[in-house]
Amino acid sequence: MARTVFEKSDAVALVAEVFRELGYEGASMSEITARTKLSKGSLYHFFPEGKEQMAAEIMADIDAWFVTEMFRPLEEQEPRAAIARMWETTDSYFRSGRRVCLIGAFALDETRDRFTSMIHGYFHRWIEALAGSLIKAGLRNNEAKALAEEAVVGIQGALTLARALGDDTIFGRTLARLRQRMEAVLS
Repeated sequence: MARTVFEKSDAVALVAEVFRELGYEGASMSEITARTKLSKGSLYHFFPEGKEQMAAEIMADIDAWFVTEMFRPLEEQEPRAAIARMWETTDSYFRSGRRVCLIGAFALDETRDRFTSMIHGYFHRWIEALAGSLIKAGLRNNEAKALAEEAVVGIQGALTLARALGDDTIFGRTLARLRQRMEAVLS
């Protein structure tokens, strides 16, 4: 039975989960309709340009969420509180390692060539926002940039490893270590 969707944002969220499970290439229109229970007519109503538009809008939606919930707080709020919030936000958004980073997944396959600027912008802003917060907290520029890169690499790697090994606890342990390391450097 077809699912009722009232807003485009509902369709974006449903299709995003299909891309998380199957990747961009594996998510055929047949799989998307079967897994979301949305008709092809509904999908083309919301996304007249098809799957590529779906992916672009999903990435824009993810980016907007991260801007509001993580990047702006890191850029505008008191650094230590914003960094603490980043760890909590990261853990809850990725559901303690049970949810893959869709933008990270897109960066690993042929999809990256279609969406280079969106993928680059997301990771670049995360690193820059965190580095800026670390600088405001007293770290030197080079040290802040290296620590920010290490944090984002660690988060993304932990998501990949947790998924590959089917062990969500890897993500939580890695976040805890990264957070402790950052707190120690800031002390």
